[in-house]
Amino acid sequence: MLNETNTRTLDLLNDLSDDQLAVPYHRGINPPIWELGHCAFFYDFFLLRHLNNQGARMPGYDDVWDSLENYHEDRWREGVIPNKATTLDYYLSIIEEMRSFLQSGNAIPHQMYLCAYSIYHQDMHIESLIQARQALTYPEPTFTTKLETSTQTSTKPCSLGDAIVPAGSYPIGLPAAPPSFEGFCFDNEKPGFNAELDAFAISKTLVSCGEFREFVEDGSYQNKNLWCFGGRHWLREDTHLHPPSWKKQDGEWILQRFDGWHPLQPNHPVMFVSYWEAEAFCRWAGRRLPTEYEWEAAARGPQGNRYPWGNTMDTTRVDMDGKRMGQVAVDEFPKGASPFGCLQMLGTAWEWTTNQYLPYDGFCVDMYPYMSTLQFGDHKTTKGGSCATSSQLIRNTYRQAYYPSRNDVFTGFRTCAI
Repeated sequence: MLNETNTRTLDLLNDLSDDQLAVPYHRGINPPIWELGHCAFFYDFFLLRHLNNQGARMPGYDDVWDSLENYHEDRWREGVIPNKATTLDYYLSIIEEMRSFLQSGNAIPHQMYLCAYSIYHQDMHIESLIQARQALTYPEPTFTTKLETSTQTSTKPCSLGDAIVPAGSYPIGLPAAPPSFEGFCFDNEKPGFNAELDAFAISKTLVSCGEFREFVEDGSYQNKNLWCFGGRHWLREDTHLHPPSWKKQDGEWILQRFDGWHPLQPNHPVMFVSYWEAEAFCRWAGRRLPTEYEWEAAARGPQGNRYPWGNTMDTTRVDMDGKRMGQVAVDEFPKGASPFGCLQMLGTAWEWTTNQYLPYDGFCVDMYPYMSTLQFGDHKTTKGGSCATSSQLIRNTYRQAYYPSRNDVFTGFRTCAI
């Protein structure tokens, strides 16, 4: 776990020049060097300094690396963050200490839980680093599979229709067991419960670029009847006529992917869309977004699978770990289908649901009190992970919070029949 996470983190930084690391302010990302120091601090603060009552490994810098102490805008101020060499030395020393500790075999169960928590926390920041490369139009990650850019596009988006999920009782979340390494989950996934659901029909595939293109070309961004109050407010904040990563060239739509522009592929999933755009699309199409509980029921089935296909992760069944970066048709990965036949419910794109991001009844915080609580109330719940998510992090019960206005992250959606 640790070695893979460390390797991918360094891969995302080592190919960037000093000029590229000096990123301009962007409210949706962090300076890459701060991300590195913050990940090291997490291991240091929550685990390493408590072994043998040792102190901080980088004295005097807790407030710099702590996201709650160092305000987002201040991370760009000159002199606040140490240079790359100093931060990298700190990070590598922490990783080496973690590696030695894990290899010693002396970790007690609670310490193994803290190790896992810290590694998964770093996995989250790997996705943030990939997202930053997209936002800054930097080259794609070096570990991304190099695919030939097609200049030919199919004329019709693919769709496999709806899966019918029967009425019944479906498990949601995971049991309120004490935090542990085995069966790890975050506090927002607990305590689990059964949800009584009416029968519903949900799309087997994500909404494709071709389907969303029809919505765009029908003038839907100018049709206020398709947008709720929040969506109309979002439209007024900027001149939105299509997703920000789209533009027309010689009469054809092209999409920005990292540092290049490529022809729109109708069968690929639409991404970088806000909740408001997903909701308006559904109204235009005579459909609706799924609730969080419907999404999870469709992914897990009545038996409550950890993954759509069973209880063991199989990375050949998903687009994750930055390998394909959404460059897949929405009907690919049939072996990753859920019990009801829904495809790509893990990976590819975080999927918007109608639910506000709220705690389950009986919620209790785990070792890091701000993992979930700061997002409760004003965020929407997305599910399933994305093409940039680490496969060792994700499962059907995982919950991700995003502001409904976010359209700079790897978000997409699927729809339900009304």
